[in-house]
Parts: sequence; structure tokens; C-alpha cells
Amino acid sequence: MNLTIEPKKIIDAYSTPIVQQTSFWSKVKERLGMHSWAFEYSIRNSDLYAGVGGYSCTNADFILFFQYLNREDYIAYLPYGPEVEPSEENQGRFLEELSESLKSFLPPHCVALRYDLNWQSHWCKEEDFDRDGNWIGLPKQELQELKLNYGTQLHNLRKANMNILPANTIVIDLSRSEEEILAQMRPKTRYNIRLALRKGVEVRSVGREELDVWYQLYRETAFRNGLHLNDISYFRSVFSSKMECPDKELSVELLIAYVDQIPLAAMFLILSAHRATYLYGASSSVHRNLMPTYALQWKAMQIAKAHRCREYDMFGISPNADPSHPMYGLYKFKHGFGGEIFHQLGCWDYPIEDDKYRYFTAMEMNMQGYYQG
Repeated sequence: MNLTIEPKKIIDAYSTPIVQQTSFWSKVKERLGMHSWAFEYSIRNSDLYAGVGGYSCTNADFILFFQYLNREDYIAYLPYGPEVEPSEENQGRFLEELSESLKSFLPPHCVALRYDLNWQSHWCKEEDFDRDGNWIGLPKQELQELKLNYGTQLHNLRKANMNILPANTIVIDLSRSEEEILAQMRPKTRYNIRLALRKGVEVRSVGREELDVWYQLYRETAFRNGLHLNDISYFRSVFSSKMECPDKELSVELLIAYVDQIPLAAMFLILSAHRATYLYGASSSVHRNLMPTYALQWKAMQIAKAHRCREYDMFGISPNADPSHPMYGLYKFKHGFGGEIFHQLGCWDYPIEDDKYRYFTAMEMNMQGYYQG
């Protein structure tokens, strides 16, 4: 492959709909103690895409984050990166070339590169769904690795034990009218939206002065569902980083649903380029019969349309309608809003220090992530 790569300033990263690949997100993580680097690369289209000839090139960039395992060893992590998605048969060769090129730029003690790929899963063909349209899921790890390593020289790509970011999501087309968006929802979801509005649920867009309200709902949700609890400083960082972000195509909205001045549900909505992303959500255990989370999602879609977003990413569901999966509740709730289910490749590793990588993956097996699946 004819690929060239060089470092660039994070502030010069291209505008992108992928929140985790923005200079804004880099600033969020920097405030929390995680460093990141940006790289620009150029590659011929004939090396990326099947059936393409000539000498034209794609120029793109990505941001990687340093996740330290101890005082010196680290994983170089690309959340939903790189964004450019090659043809299926060229993906392994592209990742191998990119990894080998990156090694010379990285500081010592990099255990592995980890690509959290938002590329479409290779196992989404017609035969990968049952008669009811439910996704059958992934084959064994060995078969996944055999497929992605096709055409590579070193056969060094490894399927990670866990996915860090959601590998399954639902994306709603916002290019249609509000009436059309409502029409493609399930009847129960439409009913719940209208019920919430009839019962006086009011959704407000608020600023950082309401973070304490958000955090009370978020903490209640985390305790109720047994989830990891981020400190409030994490969410302060989101607001502070936006204030320092020069990207005019990116904005942060904190939405809170109230009834009679009582906060019942809240969410963080990130608008970046043409995509709106439902990043974090929380809800109270009281007055759930008023359906505030439905009003919240509908308001978020209306705000996204007003910002000329073309799609709404609901950010994370179970892989299919399996009641035993820990994210099945999210699947039922989000699936009711319509949209297209999108299965992604998830986390893939390119080991650099083999012995340390084997130790890291053995330890990782004992800390399975919420989004595994």
C-alpha cells in the first residue's frame, strides 16, 4: 500500500460527525488526565476501495489516546477511528500498514494499538439474520480474525476481548419531516411521546448551572442499574471543553425533562457536523408513568433537525432482541423510535509487545465492559 503519515496539531483535526474523533473530545479527555495525539495520512484510493484505479488519494486524519496500564506501558487507542472505511477485502491490509507506519512515531512501551472500529460488521449479510430479521451475531473469534487478516503479511490483528464503545447502535434518518419520523416509530412510542406532552412534561435546554440537577439523576440511574459512576468533574469537563473548542459545527446540549419543576430525566446531546449523538442519559425512579424519557428523545431529535443534522445516533443497544443481554432494555426503548440498526466491527488490537499484550488481555478478561456484545 502507498500510505504516508505525519503528526499534526489536534486543534487542526478535521470536522467530523464522530464525536470521539474531534478536537473537542481530545480536550475533554485532556482535562481528565488522558493525553492524545493527532495524525494526518494519505493513501491511494486504489489501495482503499475495490474496483478503483488511478492515482487519486484520500487525505484524512485521526486522533489516538494514550491509555496507560502502569507508569510506562500504554495502549494507543483510536475511538471510532480511523473514520475512512475501506472496502471489506482491503481493511486488514490498511490497518496493518497504518499500524506499522505509526510504530515509528509512538513513544516507547506501546503494548498495542487498539482500533475501536465503527466500520460495518462483516457479518451483516442476509444469511446472518434469522427469519424474524434478528441478527444471529458474530462467529467465533478465530473466524473473525481470519477474515480481517485476509491479505495481510503479518496476520497480527486480534479481536479484543471487549468493546469499549458501543458496537451496535440505531441511527435515525432526520432528513425526513417530523411527521415522517413519527410515522416510522412504533405505535407505543408515538403514544408515549404524546402522553408525556399531554401530562405536562417540559424539556428544557440548560447550561452548566444545572449540572447538579443532571448529576443527581445520573447518580440515581447508575445506582439503580449497577453502572460505573463518573465523577461530576467529567461532565464539567464536557462543558468547559466546548467553550474552548473552535469548531463551529460542534455544540453540546444538556436537556432536562421537568414536570411541575421536578426533574425527571436528562441527557447530553452532542451535535457534530451532520450527526447528533445521544451520549449520556439519566432518569428518576419516580413519575416514570409520565414517560419523560420519550419526550426527551423527541425534543433531542427536533433540536438536531433545527441544527440541520441529517442523522441521530442513539448510541448503544444490545446486538439483538435477547432478553438476557444487559442492554436489552435499551434495545427495546431505542428500537421503538424506528431507525436502522447498525452493527459495527468493534475493538481490534494490533499487538506490539507480545508478552505484555498477553498479560494485558488476560487481566482484561476480568473486567468485561458494559458494551461487550
